[in-house]
Amino acid sequence: MTLNDNTEIVHSETIETNGHEQVKVVIEKPVVGGFHSATCWLPEYKWENINGFSEEEIKYFQDYLASIAHIIMQLAREGGFEGGLDNASNF
Repeated sequence: MTLNDNTEIVHSETIETNGHEQVKVVIEKPVVGGFHSATCWLPEYKWENINGFSEEEIKYFQDYLASIAHIIMQLAREGGFEGGLDNASNF
C-alpha cells in the first residue's frame, strides 16, 4: 500500500519459523538521495533495520500496523489482494 506521503508498505507471504507463522513487513519512504526504511515482523512487532526513521515515526507505524495487522496477516496467508479479494468479507 502507498500512504499519502508516498511511503510504501509491503509484506511477505506467511513464513513458518520454529512452528510459528510470521509476516515480514517492509516500510520505505522516498527522501532526497534515497529512502528511509524499516522492517517489522508480525505478529511480534519486532523491528529491525531501521534506517532514517525517527522514534516518533516508528511509533506511528507501530500503531498503524497494529490497526491493520489482521488484514496483513490474512492477505499474507491468501496471496495478497488478488488472492484475498474472494474472501474480503472476512476482514
